[in-house]
Amino acid sequence: MKKIKIAYLSAIANAIIVGLSFIFMKIALIYTDPLNILAHRFTVSFITISIPILLRWIKLNIGLEDIKKILPLSIFYPALFFAFQSFGLSYISSSEAGIIHATIPIITLILATFVLKEKTTLLEKISVFLSVGGVVYIFLMKGINFKSSSFIGIVLIFLSAISSSSYNVLARKIVQKYKFIDVTYVMIFIGFISFNLLSIVDRLYKGDLKTYFSAFSSQDFLISILYLGILSSVVTSLLSNYALSIISAPKMSVFNNLSTLVTVVAGVLLLNETLYYYHIIGIVSILIGVLGTNLDKLRKDSL
Repeated sequence: MKKIKIAYLSAIANAIIVGLSFIFMKIALIYTDPLNILAHRFTVSFITISIPILLRWIKLNIGLEDIKKILPLSIFYPALFFAFQSFGLSYISSSEAGIIHATIPIITLILATFVLKEKTTLLEKISVFLSVGGVVYIFLMKGINFKSSSFIGIVLIFLSAISSSSYNVLARKIVQKYKFIDVTYVMIFIGFISFNLLSIVDRLYKGDLKTYFSAFSSQDFLISILYLGILSSVVTSLLSNYALSIISAPKMSVFNNLSTLVTVVAGVLLLNETLYYYHIIGIVSILIGVLGTNLDKLRKDSL
């Protein structure tokens, strides 16, 4: 029962950090391009997670064959997930991205049913759609105009949602076989190598390599990169991998909608946005959905 509680607390903490990351990502995009952000983000992540390993506080237990098995997971997350998300946010607003990301629990539920053969009850299915409905309701009531959105941005964010769902499903098997710290380290290493190579090649092609570190002249960018690199990459990877080793993929994916709740609240507290009645209705719907999806599991584990 203790492990179950820690897993759910990990999922909640993960949702809070991810919810705030949208704000920091938008700030970072003011100073440089998405590839450059991803390169610096995962450089910070790789340094952060390597320190306790170099100091031998943490010991890895993986070989080349293990890395090959974890590699497909790393392709979906962080590589494809963050790449699609970063470029997508360059075209559309975080609110529009939030609506599209609300499809993650549905995609995960479908993938988990066919790939992992995980069974879901009628209550769980209704709760997932209720939670998603709360997210969609919030942003529709905010008056999203889809005609003004870039089609490319919508496609990229939707591909990001598919990548996240695929990660949720694949990680369920991987993290039960390997220690979650081993999986996390490989994932971050792949992100570090791939995004730095892509960013350097992109700048060489544009003849603009000298601006590789120029964004760090801004304190806001530095803070954003530290948040994205440490909390929103290393910590979230550890939290999500641990949670997925305990709870099912569909249940874990519902917590993605709590990220939207955090984004709305953060907008009110940090950006002085107004909290309207439809925010309250949507938030209640999200929370009921999350509770309903996990109620049966909690009841069984408490017996």
